[in-house]
This record gives sequence, C-alpha cells and structure tokens, in this order.
Amino acid sequence: MTAINGNGEGCARCETIPSKIEGSGRLYLWFPVKHTLNKILSFLKNQQLTYHLQEEKCLYIILDKESKEWFLNVLSAKLSSKELKESQALWMPNLEEAQFKDFSRVVSLQNFLSLGQSDWLLDMLANERITSYFQPIVYTEDTSQIFAYEALLRGIDENNSVIAPGRIFAQAESAGLIFQLDALARSSAIKQGSLHGIKEHLFINFSPTSVYDPTTCLRMTVRAIDEADFSHERIVFEVAESEQPPDISHLTKILKFYQDAGFLIALDDFGSGYSNLNLIHQLRPDFVKLDMHLIRNVHQDPYKALITEKLLEIAHQLEIKTIAEGIETEEELHWLRERGTTFVQGFLIAKPSTPPVATTPKFSEKMVALPA
Repeated sequence: MTAINGNGEGCARCETIPSKIEGSGRLYLWFPVKHTLNKILSFLKNQQLTYHLQEEKCLYIILDKESKEWFLNVLSAKLSSKELKESQALWMPNLEEAQFKDFSRVVSLQNFLSLGQSDWLLDMLANERITSYFQPIVYTEDTSQIFAYEALLRGIDENNSVIAPGRIFAQAESAGLIFQLDALARSSAIKQGSLHGIKEHLFINFSPTSVYDPTTCLRMTVRAIDEADFSHERIVFEVAESEQPPDISHLTKILKFYQDAGFLIALDDFGSGYSNLNLIHQLRPDFVKLDMHLIRNVHQDPYKALITEKLLEIAHQLEIKTIAEGIETEEELHWLRERGTTFVQGFLIAKPSTPPVATTPKFSEKMVALPA
C-alpha cells in the first residue's frame, strides 16, 4: 500500500493506494450463494486443481503468476456481472495466510479483477502523475471578462503523454479506486490553481460517492486550500454525481460541510439524468450548470428551447446564478444572452488548457436576427 503525500490525520482509504496484484499468493473468495460456489468448485475438480474450502463458505487457492492470470480469466468468463459484483476477494501476496487485520482489504471480485488490469493507473496515482487543465467561465454579457476557471483532470503516462479523463475515471470506477483518484484530482486542482496564480473563482469537481464522511475524507482537500492561501469564498465545489438516483441524505451532508466552511456549491449537468428540480430545493446551490446536451443547437430546437427557458426562469427567480456549458457557436451564445444566462463556458470561448488562458474573445451582441 502506498500513501498519498500529505500531513495530518485524514481518510486512510482516500489517501492510500492499493498494492499491485503481483507474483504468487493466496486468493480468498466468498460467493453470494451456494450455486455460485458450486459452479467454481465443479470447475476446479474437473481441472484437478488443488483448493481449500473453509467452513463451506471461504474458498482459497494458491496461485503463481501464470496460473493467477489464467484463473482470473476463468472467473471473469464463468460468472455473471451480478455474481462478480456480489462475490468478494482478498489477495494475500507471498503465500501469506490471511489475518483478521487483512479483512479490511476485501473488495468485490469485480473490483479485484479490474484492479489486476490497472497497473498503469496504480503507477499514475502512486507517483501522482496527474495535472489539471483549466477552462474559463465567462460573463455572458461580456465574454472577455473571466469570472472563474473550472479545473479538469488529466493524467500523464510514462512517456509524458496526456491520458484522457474518460479512460482514467472509467478504470478507477471499475477497480474501486475512485476514492483515491477523486482526492488526488481535488488536490491537483488546488495546487495547480495556486501555481498559475488564479485570482478568479476556482470550480473543483467532486463525486459524492467518493466521500464516506466529509469531516474525514475532505480534510486533505481543505488543508490544501488553506495551504495554497485560497480564500474559501473563491472555491466552488461542483457536484459531479454518477449515482442514479443520488443518495440525497449523504449528498446534503457533504454540501453542508462545504457550505459551513464558507465554500460555494454548483450543481453540474442540470437538466439531464438524475438532475431533477427536487435537487434545487434540497441542495440550495449557488450555481446551476445547464447540461451541454440541452445547449447544443438550442436556438434551432423548440423542445430544448422551452425546457432551457423554464430552467433559466426558475434559477433566476430563486437567485441562483446560471452557467451554460458546451457553448460552441455564436448563435447559441446569442440565444443564451437574450434570455439572461449569467455565465457561459465552452469551446467557442476557450478549450481547457494549462496554463489557463489569460484572456478570452469578446463576441459582439449585435448579430443577425435568429429564427424565433
């Protein structure tokens, strides 16, 4: 296990990188139902492989490097996705027997199998080969005026090439490494933002599913903010939640922690997926970010236009600032400007970059009249 750099007491799970699954060892397995166990036992007997069954519940098998890779492929092929999620695994390297203290490392079999294919990600996390790109958020009325920057994660491989965030987050989710990745991404955003001397607001993404208890899991983040000398009112935590539906009680607890500490809150991808109107009154965000799929060609699509207009109207009446994401054309910008959107963000203004762009273009308010 590799500890992430940092001082002071924090969350052991968020700040510790698991070891690689290497060499020979004992693989302990617990299956959700007897049918699943019998399926694997039948296979082992047919292959005349040595295994051990403890109290008819815990199966373990000793594997060397070659047989381990083969057996893990067998498990992946023979078990359904539900069985993989509900089965549990513990790997003990160097043929060590499991002790009581080791059971905190038990993970789902699905996470374990994915972890075995995540050496590149474990190396990246252990060596903190990540950085942040920054995309400006500008005033709709004057796009040359930057209000904030959103920090966006990028990975760096061994050849110093950039790894796309989609690949990183997908592998981290599958391997059960989202806690460590999310914590490092937040720290990177703060450190890089300070390094580049950002004086505007800084939007930092976080996933509530990567936080067990905010007072512990978020301690490293708050410490990094204070060490970087960022005033709390300039930091906006942006909820990026993949869970559908979200755990509102847990999410509210996290946001209360942030708000009590003086930070601002943004609700991301509003108008898509789980982001329903109930979240507005439950979470009371300072900003809502309108989903880019709503914004794309909004000036040409009457359905999108009506939905977006109503969302803007609700936000304005509740005095919540609005940010339209994914702006790519001047027609989209003009449509949003006419309807009072507070801020905009997208490739039309600037792509994510490092260092962050210092200036952005000003688009004229005078355009050819758009179709109603």
